[in-house]
Amino acid sequence: MNKFVILAAAGLLTGPAFADGHASGDAEAGEKVFNQCQSCHIIKTDDGEVLAGRSARTGPNLYGIPGSPAGSKDFRYGKGIEEAADMGLVWNEETFVKYVMDPTGYLREFTGNDGARGKMSFKLRKEEDAVNVWAFIASVSPEPEGEGKADPES
Repeated sequence: MNKFVILAAAGLLTGPAFADGHASGDAEAGEKVFNQCQSCHIIKTDDGEVLAGRSARTGPNLYGIPGSPAGSKDFRYGKGIEEAADMGLVWNEETFVKYVMDPTGYLREFTGNDGARGKMSFKLRKEEDAVNVWAFIASVSPEPEGEGKADPES
C-alpha cells in the first residue's frame, strides 16, 4: 500500500513538468532564469493574463511557442527568423535551446545562409539554463496541437 501511495504522489508531482511531453528541464529553475528574459519578453495569455515578465515589447510574447512555427506571433521579426520560418522552423526544446544560446549562429546553420542574423542579441550561456527556460515556457503554455508539430523532422 505504501508503494502505491509513493508512486501516485510521485506521478502527481512530476506531471506538470512533463505536461507537454517535450520538456526535460526544471520549470521552477527556468522561471528564475526567465528573469533575465523579461526585460524583452513577456508570457501573456490570449486573454491578456500576464503569466511572467512585464510589459516588454522588444521581443515577442512567448506564450504558446512550444510546437508553433517560428515567427508566428504578432511581432515584427527580423529577416533571419522569417527565412527560418519559411523553411519550416518549429519551436521545440532542441530548436529553442540552440537558438537562445546563439541566435545568429543557429539561424545561419538552420537556413544555410551565412548572412542570416538574429535580432536577439542576448544569449544564454549555459545549456542547462536554456533547457530550464524551455521547461518553464512549456509549463505555462497550452499543449501543442499534435505530436508532429513539435518536431520539425516529422
